[in-house]
Amino acid sequence: MNRKKIALFLTMTVLGTTVLSGCGATGESKETSKKEETGDGRINLSIAWWGNETRHEYTQELLDAYTEEHPNVTFTASPTSWDGYWEKLATQTAGGSCPDIVQMDYSYIITYAQNKTLADLQKFVDDGTIDVSSVEESLVKSGNIGGTLAGIPLSTSMATIGYNPDVLKEAGLEVPDADWTWEDFSNICKTVKEKTGKTGLANNYGDCLIFNYWVRQHGEVLFREDNTALGYEDDQILVDFMDLHKDLVDAGAMVTPDEWTQSSANPEEARLVPKNEAALVFGSNTIANMVKTVNDKIGLITPPMNDEGTKALWLKPGMYFSISASSSDEKQKAAAEFVNWFLNSEEAGGKTGTDRGIPASSKVRDALKEGTIGNIDQKEKEMFDYYDVAASVSGECPPPDPEGTSEINKVFQDVMNRVFYGQMTSEEAAASFREQVNKILAKNKN
Repeated sequence: MNRKKIALFLTMTVLGTTVLSGCGATGESKETSKKEETGDGRINLSIAWWGNETRHEYTQELLDAYTEEHPNVTFTASPTSWDGYWEKLATQTAGGSCPDIVQMDYSYIITYAQNKTLADLQKFVDDGTIDVSSVEESLVKSGNIGGTLAGIPLSTSMATIGYNPDVLKEAGLEVPDADWTWEDFSNICKTVKEKTGKTGLANNYGDCLIFNYWVRQHGEVLFREDNTALGYEDDQILVDFMDLHKDLVDAGAMVTPDEWTQSSANPEEARLVPKNEAALVFGSNTIANMVKTVNDKIGLITPPMNDEGTKALWLKPGMYFSISASSSDEKQKAAAEFVNWFLNSEEAGGKTGTDRGIPASSKVRDALKEGTIGNIDQKEKEMFDYYDVAASVSGECPPPDPEGTSEINKVFQDVMNRVFYGQMTSEEAAASFREQVNKILAKNKN
C-alpha cells in the first residue's frame, strides 16, 4: 500500500468513525488505552518497528532492560519486516489501535501527522521529558509537521562521495578539502583519466539525489511544497548539470551508462571504486562501511560546494519514534520517557550502534567513537567524522520525496543517458524531464 492509498484509507476511515460515533476517534481510543493501565500505576506500552531478526532481537533486549529499570512499564512488541509494515500500521490506526510507540519513516510521517494519528511531542521537549539538546536542530525540525512535533529522530544519513585514496595518489592528487568546488571535481576526474587511464567518476545517476543537492545550491527546490510540480522554473539549472557530466563522459573521465550497467551487476564491494579502477562515486554515508571487507581505504567527502558556499547538503532523518495521539495522557508520558531513554542512554546506544543509521544524539556518537559503549569498527568511526563535517555544511532538511519518486528517478536516468549518448541535447532533455515529471506529479493534486 503506497503513501497516497494509506492517506486516503486513513482519511476515509477517520471520517467514517467520526460520523458513526458522533465523537472523535481519538477520544474513544484514549478510553480504550486507559483500560490497559492498572490501578497500581503499571503501564503496558505497545510498540511497533520494522527491521531484520538482528534488530528484533536487540530491540527486545532493550525493552526488557528498560522494564528491569522501570518495573511499572512493560511492552507489547510488534516487530515486522519493512514489507507489510505500513499496511499493517494503516489497518491498526484505522481500527483505533495504533501502537503507543511507532517507528516512523520520513516518507510516511507527513501522512500520519496530517491525519492526527501522532501526538505532538513538543510538550515533552518543553518540559524536559525528551532531551533533544544533543540532536542537530535541522534534524529535530524535520519531525515538525505543520506545527506538530510528530516524531523524534533516532538516526540520520546524508549524501556523500566515496573516494579511493590510492587512485588519487596514483594520479598525483591529494584528497580534496570539504570546500572543493565543482570545477575542482571536474578537474580531478579528468586528471585521474589522463594520468592513470582509470575512471574519474563511477556513477549512473539512477536517482535525483545529487541533482536535488545541485538545485538547492542554486537557491531553488526540486519539488513544489505541495509536490504537484517541479519547484525550480529555470531549465538552465538542469542543462548545466547535464553539461558538466556530459563533458566528463566525453573525456572518458566518467563511466558510460553501459559501463555502469556492467559494473553494477556485481555486488557493491566488487565495483569500480573499491576495485581500484575508479576514483570517485556518489552515494550515501554507508558506502565505505559496505565495502570495507575488500577495501578498507575508501574514504568519504562531502559533495562539491558552489562558489558561494551555499549550505545545500542536508541531514536526512533515518527514522523516528512517534507516539500515538490516541494513547492516554499517562501512556504518552511513559512513552515519551522511553523515547528519551532510547535516544540518549548509553545502554540503548551501545546496543543499537549504527543499525538504525548514524545515531542522532551526539552524546551517543561520541561514546561509541570513544569505545566506552558498543563495538563499532574504524570505518564506522570515520563515518561519524564525516557526519561532523557534513553537519557543518548542511542546511534545512527538504520535505519527504513525493509520491511518484520512483517514476521520476527512471525519467531522470533516461534523459541523462540520452544526453550522454548524444541522442538529445541537454536543452531537449531538460525540457523533456520537466514535461514528464510534471505529469507524474500532477497525480498528487487533490
